[in-house]
Amino acid sequence: MKKMLASVVSRVLGATQKPPLRVLLTSCNYSKDATIDIKSCDLYRLDGGPASSTLLTRDDGLKYYRAMQIVRRMELKADQLYKQKFIRGFCHLCDGQEACCVGIEAAIKPTDNVITSYRAHGICYTRGLSVKSILAELTGRRGGCAKGKGGSMHMYAKHFFGGNGIVGAQGQIAEAYNMAALWKLPCVFICENNRYAMGTAVERAAASTDYYKRGNFIPGLKVNGMDVLCVREATRFAADHCRAGKGPIVMELQTYRYHGHSMSDPGVSYRTREEIQTMRTKSDPIMLLQEKMISHKLSSVEELKEIDVEVRKEIEEAAQFATTDPEPSLDELGHHLYHSNPPFDVRGANQWIKYKSIS
Repeated sequence: MKKMLASVVSRVLGATQKPPLRVLLTSCNYSKDATIDIKSCDLYRLDGGPASSTLLTRDDGLKYYRAMQIVRRMELKADQLYKQKFIRGFCHLCDGQEACCVGIEAAIKPTDNVITSYRAHGICYTRGLSVKSILAELTGRRGGCAKGKGGSMHMYAKHFFGGNGIVGAQGQIAEAYNMAALWKLPCVFICENNRYAMGTAVERAAASTDYYKRGNFIPGLKVNGMDVLCVREATRFAADHCRAGKGPIVMELQTYRYHGHSMSDPGVSYRTREEIQTMRTKSDPIMLLQEKMISHKLSSVEELKEIDVEVRKEIEEAAQFATTDPEPSLDELGHHLYHSNPPFDVRGANQWIKYKSIS
């Protein structure tokens, strides 16, 4: 009798339980796409530029939102791991600039070649590296994308040659502009202008802050780098310009970094906390996309929150891997110095100890 009563109660309770959140979300009447107004670009030596409106599909919007959240949470986790001394050496974070890497990748082909400087974690992810391999590289583990030997500033992926620890000096940039223009190279030069150098505001360091005009004889665009859709459309325009055989183009993405220059820089000695907070509350790239998607019925607060939960879980699992995966052994210290060479001896820090290099 007791078993029969328990069975009846169980069936009744089961019938009245609410369906999982995911079921509720999928039944919502979302729009498939929406036409969204975006800020027009400032142009240099161009008769026309990207359109002032663009079509955003629901699928693309969710993909961009998730990618930006992953980059944001990955960088915040890197900040935590650095303070816990799991990450050593240099570490330059790009939180606040997520619309740049996600917008660029949304407009180019997987086979296009990309190279960047050292603030590269976000581009590493959008170019196809997993969060696990990025965080493991930061902590110097075998599972890192460069086998734990590159660290924050030297990560690589297919068709991605960087980041690099060297920032383009003015002379080198001028030479690159000149050569690209002479040979009509299909090259998009991108300046991620986050308003500060290591600790100097651009207005104090440059007589002209119109970096999109610095190519002089090369066309340029000034883009709202806090809006992923603006970045996507500008990059698409720039890529089409190059693919059409018109030569190089310069693109300035006006963005903002929330962290200091590196983890050794608190970031508030040359700017106020109020300035940072204003950017977070009024121009945050993730918030701007979220508002567009909700207002155009492409998603809902509940659905985006569910993505946030999934992203946090993915980041935590990657961090667990990055702090437990073994470090490369000393025997592997000389491996992969060259792409395809016969084995040879490599002298270590102690001249009496030699390591065998393999390709």
